[in-house]
Amino acid sequence: MNNIDLMNYWIDSSDEDYDTMKVLFKSHKNTWCLFIGHLVIEKLLKALYSKKNKNAPYAPKVHDLLYLTEKVDLVLTENQEKSLSIISKFNINARYDDYKKDFQNKCTDEYTAEQIQNIEEVRTWLKNLLTMN
Repeated sequence: MNNIDLMNYWIDSSDEDYDTMKVLFKSHKNTWCLFIGHLVIEKLLKALYSKKNKNAPYAPKVHDLLYLTEKVDLVLTENQEKSLSIISKFNINARYDDYKKDFQNKCTDEYTAEQIQNIEEVRTWLKNLLTMN
């Protein structure tokens, strides 16, 4: 698969996950909603990696969003770094049992709505980067 095909694969997969995230929120499955929201951003960063790396388009198999931004040489604002740091935690907190109960208690509808807004802002920023030459 060439880098553009791989980039498009990651974008399409991210878009599907974005739709799933919204469905989960409507169903009040907030922890899984935010877990999927993490995947939305992770996949867009991997798409950006593929776009920028023609000769080696396969992104590292990691889930740490800040690490992925380093791999694509993104310069982050303080707010972007904070947002990505928060979103990265959704991958761990929703997945592992020892974190899950505390995370479930934190994921009220209000908190989840705020974090969806955060995810959507990062998503828009990354999608704009993907459409630039």
